[in-house]
Amino acid sequence: GFCPLSPAGAQSTQLLVEPPWKPAVLWDRVTLTCQGSGTAGATTWYKDRRSWRQEGRDNFTVTESGSYQCQRPSSGLSPPVMVSNEPLVLQVPARALLEGDTVTLRSRS
Repeated sequence: GFCPLSPAGAQSTQLLVEPPWKPAVLWDRVTLTCQGSGTAGATTWYKDRRSWRQEGRDNFTVTESGSYQCQRPSSGLSPPVMVSNEPLVLQVPARALLEGDTVTLRSRS
């Protein structure tokens, strides 16, 4: 399922990333989903801090590297999610990690 990139329970707009690994990489076919108050039709998307698309969809598959945010009318602007095009990455789960957790790392190229 989707995994939030920031703490659960926050009453704000969040960007969920699938697959749930960070850093997110373009060649992983990353899907971003905007989650927050208000209707999905009012979702505004930002790429590299500039208004990018407003087409009523609350999710899409990323086709360009960059920094993505979304805005929902009742809960504001999400924290940014960076999607890179690095040829080699060491990834960790996108969920919040606590000291003592067992963590699976993923090295991909």
